[in-house]
Amino acid sequence: MSKEKFLAMIPYISTDLVNMIATKQNITEEEAIIKLYGSKLYAALEQEETKVWQYSTHMLYSLFEQEENTGNFQFPDV
Repeated sequence: MSKEKFLAMIPYISTDLVNMIATKQNITEEEAIIKLYGSKLYAALEQEETKVWQYSTHMLYSLFEQEENTGNFQFPDV
């Protein structure tokens, strides 16, 4: 995938994930943004080669939740 296409997708993925975090954790979107952007998951999401961007929003939220609970996350075996 070209870098331009990848960079164009990240805002859409992030928006969906922020909305899910805010809804499931009953927090504001601003709080969800701060949590997401400060996470290791988001750092991985920003790197095209990790292929994290291919995961569904539900899978990304699961990884986000795992990181919040344990301080880290593990990529699923797919």
